[in-house]
Amino acid sequence: MLGHLLKPECEELIRKKDWESLRIAFEEVDPADIAEILEDLPPEDSGLIFRILPRNVAGVAFEYLPIDQQTEIVQTLGSEQLKNVLNEMAPDDRTRLFEELPAEVTKRALEQLSADELRVARTLLGYPEDTAGRYMTPEYMALRPTMTAREAIDAIRKYGKGRETLNVLYIIDDRSELRADLRLSELVMADPDAKVGDLPTRQLVAIPATASKDEVISTFEKYDRVALPVTDSKGAMVGIITADDVLDVAAEQATEDIQKLGGLEALEAPYMEISTFEMLRKRGGWLAILLLGGMLTATAMGTFQNELLRAEVLALFLPLIIASGGNSGSQATSLIIRALALREIQLGDWWKVALRELRSGALLGVGLAAIGFLRVVAWEWLHRHGVLSHGYGEHYLLVALTVSVSLVGVVLIGAMIGSMLPFVLRRLGLDPAAASAPFVATIVDVTGIVIYFTVAAFILKTTLLAK
Repeated sequence: MLGHLLKPECEELIRKKDWESLRIAFEEVDPADIAEILEDLPPEDSGLIFRILPRNVAGVAFEYLPIDQQTEIVQTLGSEQLKNVLNEMAPDDRTRLFEELPAEVTKRALEQLSADELRVARTLLGYPEDTAGRYMTPEYMALRPTMTAREAIDAIRKYGKGRETLNVLYIIDDRSELRADLRLSELVMADPDAKVGDLPTRQLVAIPATASKDEVISTFEKYDRVALPVTDSKGAMVGIITADDVLDVAAEQATEDIQKLGGLEALEAPYMEISTFEMLRKRGGWLAILLLGGMLTATAMGTFQNELLRAEVLALFLPLIIASGGNSGSQATSLIIRALALREIQLGDWWKVALRELRSGALLGVGLAAIGFLRVVAWEWLHRHGVLSHGYGEHYLLVALTVSVSLVGVVLIGAMIGSMLPFVLRRLGLDPAAASAPFVATIVDVTGIVIYFTVAAFILKTTLLAK
């Protein structure tokens, strides 16, 4: 909120090039509020502000900015300002920035790092994309098991500044292998002469550096920790991931899933930053697949062309039938994909889900069938009383029955297909989010048409569809 209040004042000072007043104005402003001000400024103005900010403040404020704006600002900063900002950033945030920068800009940025920070950056960038190694920070506090509590507290005072967190401390041996994690409260309350290795610790939970981001999120959800250690293949500790890092990962994962549910590939950049060609590539493939699915719908309708010619009234309810089945399938797909993502259900629960959706789909279908039946009857009643200009003919009750029975079948089948498809994809090793709502709706459209005209052929065979 403070950022919005200071923004007009800062813009005026920038316009006047009153750098000294601008520096003074920022002295008592929190880095998060500074970032809020910078978000609405053009990159060149933001770059000017970073030149006057103290290096420690600049680094922290820079971390709060969106990644796309960070990328723009990096390309406007001079070497000295870039060096100050990058060296003050947390290693995990800096790694994510490097992933987004053009190759030549990344090279320039790496050249500005100190020897120690460069070694850290190269280590982090060496891990596969979207793994725990890319999201971790090596800024943690490690203790030896042979230390006394007094020695450990002295070490924290001496070396703890700048660590990502001090709430959790890590006990490692001479080979850097992780032995335990220790809460700071346990250390503070311990006998000063007690050995760190003898203090009570929690169950040790660690994340492999090669773990996927889904595994990282699920581990934090399961164990409810503020930070978790990251280890290499030999059990040596290489970094930690904190809760704020996981929030970023979870937001990124949720964005990808939402985009996939919408019927497109996940975007790898903010919407306004992605090129037109890349946007076409991400959306065009799925649209082509859905078009082919739509052709199956047209084929199914062509199969029942004679029925449509003999009973044109059936065409009036075709969109209603198709939409109801598609909506039912999309609802079920969304629910199951989210439940799988949250691990509320497992792959082996498919039959429980099938039974549940069978019951839910049938009840929902009956409810919609009742609405559909009443709608047809009410329309015909209004027509016969001169309120409406057209009705459904003398066999309107049979038409209403056809629509109702079809709705039960279509909604039921839609729920079953929508709920089972994510399980099939997971079994095949694919992302369940690929079972997008448009994709499910397209499949259900074809089955809906078949169900509708099959029911019509049975109920109306001696009336509207009589030869």
